[in-house]
Amino acid sequence: MLRIYENMLHVIVTLRPMLVGIERRDSDLGRQLRRAANSVVLNVAEGSGSFGRMRTARYRTALGSARETLACLRAVEAFGYVEPVPHAVLAEMNRVIGTLVRVAA
Repeated sequence: MLRIYENMLHVIVTLRPMLVGIERRDSDLGRQLRRAANSVVLNVAEGSGSFGRMRTARYRTALGSARETLACLRAVEAFGYVEPVPHAVLAEMNRVIGTLVRVAA
């Protein structure tokens, strides 16, 4: 299993309190953030148990979802739904994205 699996789970745990507030202000964006973050974890896990093209496909899906998660975080910040997203969360997301760029190539 890639180390970013645990990184992404940590991001989700950190975002839990924020998600409640986001969903109160914009339920659609909150659901989209939740789905995207879930997709990263699930596709990294599935890719880790796959081989060849299937592994690459799962990691590419996880990469798209990781970028979507980061975009959702930036959007909720821009809308003022939350205080600035903690730097540690952004750093973990960038680590996840960077790893997926390498393994999905």
